[in-house]
Amino acid sequence: MTIRAVVWDVDDTLFDYTTADREGMRAHLAIEGLLAGYAGAEEALVRWREITHRQWARFSAGEVSFEGQRRDRVRTFLGEELSDAEADAWFQRYVGHYEAAWSLFPDVLPALEALAASHRHAVLSNSSLTVQDRKLRTLGLFDRFETVLCAAELGVSKPEAGAFLAACEALGLPPHEVAYVGDHPEIDGRGAAEAGLLSVWIDRGAAYARAVGEVVAHRISTLAELPALVRADTRFGAPSTFG
Repeated sequence: MTIRAVVWDVDDTLFDYTTADREGMRAHLAIEGLLAGYAGAEEALVRWREITHRQWARFSAGEVSFEGQRRDRVRTFLGEELSDAEADAWFQRYVGHYEAAWSLFPDVLPALEALAASHRHAVLSNSSLTVQDRKLRTLGLFDRFETVLCAAELGVSKPEAGAFLAACEALGLPPHEVAYVGDHPEIDGRGAAEAGLLSVWIDRGAAYARAVGEVVAHRISTLAELPALVRADTRFGAPSTFG
């Protein structure tokens, strides 16, 4: 089976979101004078990430809008009944610090270069086009992708099969001719596999709860492993370390 296209996740796959979020929020909280209520910056950061994960789950489940989950993250973190405008303003102040810390992982450009002539490329993210369009342009990646699809506009998010199939449809390819690369073993790894794509989990060491049971995704620890994998397409019969 020939893989003709690679669809990419963005955050913590191409872009080092975790580091940018931590450094940006650390700077933001210091300037806002909010660290005094915590034992240290790490405690505040852990709470921010926990709130982010909970609110993002609500967005993924269709319970709240993309903008709404941002506002609720701020309100919950601060413990204040802020207006939409106040919550938006607080979040935008954080974004300024966050964007100052943006960077790609060092294995990204070599992998994209290695596959530039042989494979088509697209993005599928559980974010919004407004956010990821700006990010990809700022990081110099936007022109490498034929299309950028995001959950906020699609109306369906990973790990639902419809999100992955929308990316395949945008490329005009059947799922078995498309690989998906993402950092989350369930949302990306299992979701892509169950939608029929060649599923590649880039394990960057995040402390995700890993699935047990049936092996469905190919685990790689660096994108340097990706070109050989998608050119061989070993989905049938080759062992994987997913799970």
